[in-house]
Amino acid sequence: MDDQQLNRRAIMRGGALLLTTSATLKPGQIFGETFLADDQQPLLRVALITDLHHADKPPSGTRYYRETLTKFSEAAIKFAALKPNFIVEIGDLIDAADSPELELEFLSQINSQFEKVSDDRHYVLGNHCVDMLTKAEFLGKVGKPEAYYSFDRQGVHFVVLDACFRSDGKSYGRKNSSWNDANIPTAEVEWLQADLKKAESKIIVFAHQRLDGSTAHCVKNAAEIRGVFAESKKVAAVFQGHSHQNDYKEVDGVHYCTLAAMIEGSGTDNNSYSLLDIHADGTMKLTGFRKQKNYTWS
Repeated sequence: MDDQQLNRRAIMRGGALLLTTSATLKPGQIFGETFLADDQQPLLRVALITDLHHADKPPSGTRYYRETLTKFSEAAIKFAALKPNFIVEIGDLIDAADSPELELEFLSQINSQFEKVSDDRHYVLGNHCVDMLTKAEFLGKVGKPEAYYSFDRQGVHFVVLDACFRSDGKSYGRKNSSWNDANIPTAEVEWLQADLKKAESKIIVFAHQRLDGSTAHCVKNAAEIRGVFAESKKVAAVFQGHSHQNDYKEVDGVHYCTLAAMIEGSGTDNNSYSLLDIHADGTMKLTGFRKQKNYTWS
C-alpha cells in the first residue's frame, strides 16, 4: 500500500492515525520549525535505531558496513541535543563474521559508541547479532542478563521480544540459523501473556523480526503473537525492523511501525534513525531523520 492510500485510509478511520508521510511530511522532515514544537512536553522521549550491521568489511549490494560508525555518530549528536530518556536498538547491531572473536570485536566497536548515548539502553536481538555469537556472548558483552524482558518508564510498559529461535525451538548462534526462520517459542509466549496481563498501562513492544504479517521477514507464529496483543487490549504500538524499509500497518488497533535500516546506502543522506515522543494524553509522535518517515498516532 502506498502512502497516499494510507493517508486516505487514516482519514476514514476518523483520526486513529493522525499523520503519516507523503502528503503531510517528507522523510526526515521535522515537525514545525523546531523538533516537535508542541505546547505540551512529552511524558517520554525514546531514541530508536535498527539494522546498523556494523562490520569492518567491504560493501555488499546496498549495505555499506564501514559507514555505520559515521552514520551512528550523526544520530548520537542529534540524540545528545534532544535528550531521550532511553535508547533502543531494534536488532542487527552488528553483521556476521567468520569467528566469534571477530564478531565480538565488531560488537565492541559499535557498542562503545552506543553506550555513550544513554545510561538506559536496550538491545533487541537480531539474527545477525547471533549469527556467529551465542546469545549469552552477545548479551554478556552489552551487559544485559536476558534476551526478552519488560520494563516500565513514566507509567508506560515496554516489552522487548526475542524471536531468534528456529522452528525446532533451538536458539540462533554459531551459524545454525536462517534469516527467514524466526519464531517465538511457547515459553516466551506464555511469559508474554502473563506480562501483558499484569501490566496496568499502555504497552509498547520492540521486536526485530516483523509481527505484522506472514512474509519471509515475519515471525513464523506472528499471528499467534498478534492474538496475544489483541486479547490484552493494552498494546498500543510495535516497533520492528529486519526488512530494512519504512512500513506501517494497523492490525486490531495496534500500530505496527517498521523502521528503515541505518545500513542501507552510502553517505549521510542514506542514514536512518528516529525519536519517539509519548505524551500523557496517549499521543505518540515518531520523528524520523534522513530516510526514516514520520508518524503521529492518537
